[in-house]
Amino acid sequence: MTPREGEERRARALEGMVVLDATQIMAGPFCTLLLADMGADVIKVERPDGGDDTRRMGPPFIAGESAAFLAMNRDKRSLALNLKTEEGKDLFRRLARRADVLVENFRPGTMERLGLGYEAVREVNPGMIYCSISGFGQTGPYRLRGGFDLVAQGMSGLISSTGHPGGPPTKIGVPISDLNAGIYAAYGILSAYIHRLRTGRGQRIDTSLLEGAIAYTFWESAIFFATGKNPEPMGSAHRLNAPYQVFRTKDGLLSVGAATQGTWEMLCQAIGRPDLVADPRFRDNAARIERYQALAAILEDVFQQDTTASWLSRLEQAGVPAGPIYSLAQVYEDPHVRAREMVVEIEHPVAGRVRNIGIPVKLSDTPGRITRPAPTLGQHTNEILEWLGLDKPAITRLRESGVVA
Repeated sequence: MTPREGEERRARALEGMVVLDATQIMAGPFCTLLLADMGADVIKVERPDGGDDTRRMGPPFIAGESAAFLAMNRDKRSLALNLKTEEGKDLFRRLARRADVLVENFRPGTMERLGLGYEAVREVNPGMIYCSISGFGQTGPYRLRGGFDLVAQGMSGLISSTGHPGGPPTKIGVPISDLNAGIYAAYGILSAYIHRLRTGRGQRIDTSLLEGAIAYTFWESAIFFATGKNPEPMGSAHRLNAPYQVFRTKDGLLSVGAATQGTWEMLCQAIGRPDLVADPRFRDNAARIERYQALAAILEDVFQQDTTASWLSRLEQAGVPAGPIYSLAQVYEDPHVRAREMVVEIEHPVAGRVRNIGIPVKLSDTPGRITRPAPTLGQHTNEILEWLGLDKPAITRLRESGVVA
């Protein structure tokens, strides 16, 4: 799907914000992608000898480009800069002087050892919003540990509460700790940016994969705080509502959400089991939660008598929330997903036409827009250095000395 007519001429909400992006893999690049989609000028600083490690993550590769990198780094400019050289550090400081935001996701202490930590950068730019994303945060006994999504999911309690009763520990299928850390980082940056617009003062933001994962356990933590009991895995069922899960049908699977008493009663009518409303075992939500497995067995017997499509039609007419279980191929063929522009196509200089996930939040006056594909390594080095005021002989010298590439 290409941009709508006239959209290219509309301003985006974060136009004018300059983001210095010293991140790689997922949490940091996802944070800066969110800012870039809304118009921020994101300058991705990469090592000349290979760049972001995500460039080599795969398969699959598209014409030599990592599909993972293409997905996570659209709308950014790439500067290949060697931060192990004094000239490279000096160029980074010059960029920081002109930037509004700096995002890094190295292990705590790395930027300080390079002389590019928060205090050093604040000296050249007191208004800098400096965001650090790490496995465990900048403080605390685990601060120096390396952090990955799997580790954070395990230590946050997510894995212990995911999967089916009696089954093995199960990781959530998507790297949710990385993604949520990126979202919280972007949330913190925008909060700090609003504060700076009011006061002129910058500040440091500190978030982590572990905190991003813990922050997803609202229901589970609420139950633990109230009862002292560790929530057990429940498959696709809900901890606070029943029936609210996936059922087998005659030809597939169906998700059904009867989260209120009224919806429960409508469900019973729609499936031809009005007797269940009067059944004392299922008289209210608390009773249904207590016996959710017995209730699920009864409902699944009913749902297996007809097809998914038939049940979807009947439940929609009855006003009961329900949906199919899609593969990704089906997701991106769904007419509603396409109408909401959640699949977009971008022309990449090497990989050709590639598809990306669309922008999930719509602004009426300053909508986000995808304007460029993920950059090749160092694609914008000359352009960015010229923006800093360097002339062609100076850039050539930096290239020959290995400071930039």
